[in-house]
Amino acid sequence: MSLPPNFLDELRTRTSLSQVVGRKVMWDTRKSNQAKGDMWAPCPFHQEKSASFHVDDRKGYYYCFGCQAKGDAISFVRETENVGFMEAVEILAAEAGMQMPARDPKAQEKADHRTQLVEVMEQAVRFYRLQLRSAAGTDARDYLTRRGLDEATQDKFGIGFAPPGWQTLWDHLTAQGIAPEQIIEAGLAKPSQKGGKPYDTFRNRIMFPIRDARGRAIAFGGRAMDPDDNAKYLNSPETPLFDKSRTLYNQGPAREAAGKGQPLIVAEGYMDVIALASGGFEAAVAPLGTAVTETQIQMLWRITDEPIMALDGDKAGLKAAYRVIDTALPLLEAGKSLRFVLLPEGKDPDDLIRSEGRDAMRALVDAAQPMVQLLWRRETEGRVFDSPERKAALDKTLRERIRTIQDPSLRSHYGEEIKRLRWELFRTPSKPGNGPYRRSNASAQGKPSEGTRASLLASGGKDVELRLREAVILAALISVPDLISEFEAQIEEMSCIDPDHATLRTCLLQHAGDAPEVVQAAADAALGEAALEKLCRARHVAITPCLRNPGDRELARLTIAEELAKLEAGIGLDAEIAEAAEDLYGAADETLTWRLSQAAAARQSAQRAQSEDKAEYDLGPNGAAINRDERSAFAALMETIRFDKPRS
Repeated sequence: MSLPPNFLDELRTRTSLSQVVGRKVMWDTRKSNQAKGDMWAPCPFHQEKSASFHVDDRKGYYYCFGCQAKGDAISFVRETENVGFMEAVEILAAEAGMQMPARDPKAQEKADHRTQLVEVMEQAVRFYRLQLRSAAGTDARDYLTRRGLDEATQDKFGIGFAPPGWQTLWDHLTAQGIAPEQIIEAGLAKPSQKGGKPYDTFRNRIMFPIRDARGRAIAFGGRAMDPDDNAKYLNSPETPLFDKSRTLYNQGPAREAAGKGQPLIVAEGYMDVIALASGGFEAAVAPLGTAVTETQIQMLWRITDEPIMALDGDKAGLKAAYRVIDTALPLLEAGKSLRFVLLPEGKDPDDLIRSEGRDAMRALVDAAQPMVQLLWRRETEGRVFDSPERKAALDKTLRERIRTIQDPSLRSHYGEEIKRLRWELFRTPSKPGNGPYRRSNASAQGKPSEGTRASLLASGGKDVELRLREAVILAALISVPDLISEFEAQIEEMSCIDPDHATLRTCLLQHAGDAPEVVQAAADAALGEAALEKLCRARHVAITPCLRNPGDRELARLTIAEELAKLEAGIGLDAEIAEAAEDLYGAADETLTWRLSQAAAARQSAQRAQSEDKAEYDLGPNGAAINRDERSAFAALMETIRFDKPRS
């Protein structure tokens, strides 16, 4: 069975040789450079201990300096699996998700036909190059000069010019003996709808040859010289050589430059790629007038693990970036992602490099954003989240986006990063009168902390009090982590003046809903030692009932609610005092003292635990306080004894 050449080309493009070989060898991590696809290992074909077996992942070839074994992914599978050529192709195709083509007895004939079409395209390249140098190409040359493309750059990219005539290329190619049907099949001409002679596809346009990964001309892109032309840029139609969804402009040179360590940059058009390459960013490619496809993303990942999408900073550029995110999310895997550069609004890479120089572009590339940042921006920019419903809608949308990621580990990491960004968005600055606890609805319920009155809370000042109460809350949450979600809103609003407390709070919020052992491990990692032990160094924290009774979920809930309420009341009093201090400069009246008394009463109420002594007392004849309920009960008992006493 013969296979179409384009099938094998695509199979090699989709297959990572290092992954295929990696199943059979142990890479030498000291000698290998995974980022550049430069991998070394002991040879699997002969017995040795040194790493003489070299894999060039970007070029798709291996070579052993010991036994001289060499080949590509197909030959490696053949040799290591002891299978034939077709079976090796079938194994790799199944791994790459490609359907084996049906048996085609005319495959060789088709391959020869494709070779003939490539030659037709190369003749067209030469014709367009000559036309650019002729008198007809004067305006085109002037335009290229204004855009900063010198002759060396024009030669490097094979730039040419299609004259305005309707059959200029047609007449030239047919005069060279090329069959008319081949010219049409190559997409260089179109049949007339009026029964006349076919006409050229490209007319009065600057021509950019589009080449495949092997450097063969397979299509053209044309830039209109007429400003009134309906299509500023025009690509070749789909042909046996050209599928725009599976092609990247400048792919071959970019792959070579990326192999030498340059960042792979994805721009929007031909001129952007040429400007980037001329500015020193030679690993630059562009899709061909359409949104980036799944196949193109896989092609980019075959070149480098983190391609950089350099898109215009206007609305159209942002929309294009967002479409790329939706396409890429289901394809993500560990080590394979995208980063994004959003250029200043109104500028493309060509404009930026010409106006501000290559250093300005390099600074943007170095500061490229990870994809999760742009995903967050899309869902939050320009929106107001001032209600629970809006916040819930944001959470739902982000969960749906993240759920499309197939890799469980990667999906988890995206969730953690989104939690962190969400906390930063919704946190409230802790200012008097507008503090994070003003909106807390927690109430002071449950048992009091027995050591409260004897601790530093009674004598250590406001800052110490805040630190200790926050330590109690955080310690209780570590001991019963499933309560984090219940108190999430109040926890987010804690001021956490102690840096360790702020770090721990962020960690707990990020792991809300995770297993207790996961939360404990994350908390220990965040504080650098056993988190609970570190918090309990303060006596007030250590003697808190819920920590002395680990596992008592209800006691922990009551303790957290009580401490949150006390914090809220304390900050409320501070706010009233601050406002009252300002009012004292005006006309003070009874309203001012009433407000202060109410705030103080609220604070005192919160400071008292629910189980404190609430009995009423009467003053006895000797001045001692007598519990009114006990006094009544005693009187009733004495009355019973008096009536039940037997008579003598």
